[in-house]
Amino acid sequence: MENQKPDEESTKQAEELNTTKRTDMSKKLDVTGWGLFFIWVGIALFINLDLGVGLLGVGIIILGGQAARKYFGLKLEGFWIVVGFLFLIGGLYEIFEAKLPLVPILLILAGLLLLVSTFWGRRRVKK
Repeated sequence: MENQKPDEESTKQAEELNTTKRTDMSKKLDVTGWGLFFIWVGIALFINLDLGVGLLGVGIIILGGQAARKYFGLKLEGFWIVVGFLFLIGGLYEIFEAKLPLVPILLILAGLLLLVSTFWGRRRVKK
């Protein structure tokens, strides 16, 4: 540490400040998302919205949170993107009263995604 040049030290401090700002923004977005979620569920229950509309709203809130993360340069959370799309699919399924069995289709898709991710995933096993 004592041998560091002034430029290296200021760069390190700037990186730490940037990390702190990103962490703060991430926490604010998380709290905002949960707040919107509870407000939406409260409204949906209060005015007795259809289940499909309620699910659709939750999916939009989740995906909107991920869009905000991208806008602010934060890492996207793949799990929440998948969950958001599942809520959207469930909402549309309910709204259009689809006759196809949703759960088996989603299970098949989840299995296919897992298989595909083993071949094209970012994590590689080192030999």
